[in-house]
Amino acid sequence: MSESHEGATQRVIKKYPNRRLYDTDTSSYITLAEVKQLVMDSEPVVIKDAKTGEDLTRAILLQIILEEEAGGAPMFSEAMLANIIRFYGHAMQGFMGSYIEKNVQMFTDFQSKLTENSQGMTPEAWKQFMGMQPAAMQAMMAKYMDQSQNMFTQMQEQMQKQTEQMLGVFGIKR
Repeated sequence: MSESHEGATQRVIKKYPNRRLYDTDTSSYITLAEVKQLVMDSEPVVIKDAKTGEDLTRAILLQIILEEEAGGAPMFSEAMLANIIRFYGHAMQGFMGSYIEKNVQMFTDFQSKLTENSQGMTPEAWKQFMGMQPAAMQAMMAKYMDQSQNMFTQMQEQMQKQTEQMLGVFGIKR
């Protein structure tokens, strides 16, 4: 009983009032840890309130992140979390979300490419690969940094355009 969303078949999980999660594909109840594993396995998943049909996916993903952050090896420092909070309600909120999302995607692509390049290697090939690693890593990191800089520049340009438009509304020209 999967649904189509952006061309991909999604696994539908229903959340019941008793806080239990029901996987419609396997016709069984699952735990939050199993939902996490579906995400880790890149399984497209949508979580809906069983009664209202409301999409609860973001809330459940945030719950998983909260549990991971509380679990002893947090990914986000307190300073980073405070900075993220400061962007809520700020004019740059939409840009920051997009910027973070694109950077995480670039990092994921970078990691996938690195993994792809190292699969199926013999010990000798792995030794050669690691010998070339500094140059390859440097080139891949340079590309990542260039893409990140380009996104930041685009964000700055967009912010400047919006500021000019806002000033124009008040009859102020730069």
